[in-house]
Amino acid sequence: MNQILNNITHYVKRKLEKEGSGHDWYHIKRVVQHAEVIAKAEGANEFVCKAAALVHDLVDDKIASSEAEGLTEVSNLLADVNEVDRKHIIEIISSISFKGGNRPPVKTLEAQVVQDADRLDAIGAIGIARTFVYAGAKGDLIYDPSIAVRDRMTPETYRNGQSTAINHFYEKLLNLKELMNTQKGIELARERHEFIEEFLIQFHDEWSGIK
Repeated sequence: MNQILNNITHYVKRKLEKEGSGHDWYHIKRVVQHAEVIAKAEGANEFVCKAAALVHDLVDDKIASSEAEGLTEVSNLLADVNEVDRKHIIEIISSISFKGGNRPPVKTLEAQVVQDADRLDAIGAIGIARTFVYAGAKGDLIYDPSIAVRDRMTPETYRNGQSTAINHFYEKLLNLKELMNTQKGIELARERHEFIEEFLIQFHDEWSGIK
């Protein structure tokens, strides 16, 4: 199992170490670390959680040219994993993405663990930094009060509709604390969520000239 994880790690690190939208190797590494902590606390299958955390962004349209191509790549990468675990990992990475926030709940404890681990890296200080890197990579503005915060979004409008870095906090990041699945995830998200709230208060005060 460790050798399989080492092989996957080497592949993913080589592929994503220069990725520039905030979904780079260090994001993956942090998600794996979060997944390990949550899996231990919740009694989940650690191998499945860590393997899914390692490959979870390879099927994302920010990385792959298509989800189908990404799934083929991941299936090949998991060739040495037993069929039951391989299918479980594929199911996890096919279901955990936010994509506008209207997706059904994930089905297994391991999927809950990996989804929580990924969401933890989208909030707190790291989440703030990644938001602005991602906005810059997309060509979005820092903020424009004339651009309204979007409410219910399809995956297409979420990914390609007009927004700003600050709007992204309201469209996604501030919602994540209430969407955490596990007790450990909820616990870890609380302080990070509060940090985002404090940042936004400071940002809007500075924007309006109060501070």
